[in-house]
Amino acid sequence: MKIGFAGLGAIGTPMADRCAAREGLVVWNRTPAKAEAFAADHPGVSVARTPREVAAGMDAVITCLPTSGDVAALLEGPEGLLAGLAEGAILVDCTSGDPATSRVIAARLAERGIAFVDAPVSGGPPLAAKGALTIMCGGTAEDVARAEEVVAPFAGKVVHLGPVGAGHAMKAVNNALLAVHILALGEGMVTLAKAGIDPRAAIDVLNASSGRSMVSEVLIPERVLTGLYPQLFRLALLEKDIGIAEALAREVGVAAPVLASVREEYRGLRASLGEQADYLDPIRAAEAAAGVLLRG
Repeated sequence: MKIGFAGLGAIGTPMADRCAAREGLVVWNRTPAKAEAFAADHPGVSVARTPREVAAGMDAVITCLPTSGDVAALLEGPEGLLAGLAEGAILVDCTSGDPATSRVIAARLAERGIAFVDAPVSGGPPLAAKGALTIMCGGTAEDVARAEEVVAPFAGKVVHLGPVGAGHAMKAVNNALLAVHILALGEGMVTLAKAGIDPRAAIDVLNASSGRSMVSEVLIPERVLTGLYPQLFRLALLEKDIGIAEALAREVGVAAPVLASVREEYRGLRASLGEQADYLDPIRAAEAAAGVLLRG
């Protein structure tokens, strides 16, 4: 299977790294230097100069971009993906995107006999590097079966959730819940620290109790208590995902006051912390506001 990979960002790079063992991988990135550096580190990988080139002659193209709008834009023009994708090919979109735009993209591709599966991922760069990401798929059963083969190098679990858009709906709600956990843990942990409770002891208790989550079990111990705060996922992108989840709730007629409140909080954090802030920087902001450091 010949595969093109578009989007060598924080998570796209380790995903493409897992795909590089496949013969004839072609990569494209908005910043050509990043694609060239990737190819230099992976013998046998070719660099496409345009989206059309990354799709030309490919059985499948993987996109991993910031937004569904970016994917839609990549289709356009004489050098776009549509100019390169052949009838019978499949586009597997691993972007954390929005269901409505994905349905529009899928319909456009279907007119040319090209399949589409929205296949956002969860697990972050560390699990991408291990080939252990969870892949949330939307599409027909036949197309998802094809996509499963495409994503196999970086997938630990693949779930077919429904028609096109279902994968992106699941991803948005998942990330909205992540955002809730981050805010709640930040507030809770600085409260306990101000009350004189050691952060390490507090986390040990939380992780043996009903208040635990992936944030408390993994992110706090590895990135907060150590003081490392690595830059892995932009807060701006998490705020975007909360917005998608909030819009989905409105679309299906569900009242979502918690989502609305969290979206508003993250809008403010995005404005105050900046476009390059990491998604865990709200905890660092909570530390600063409370005058404590969560270390241990």
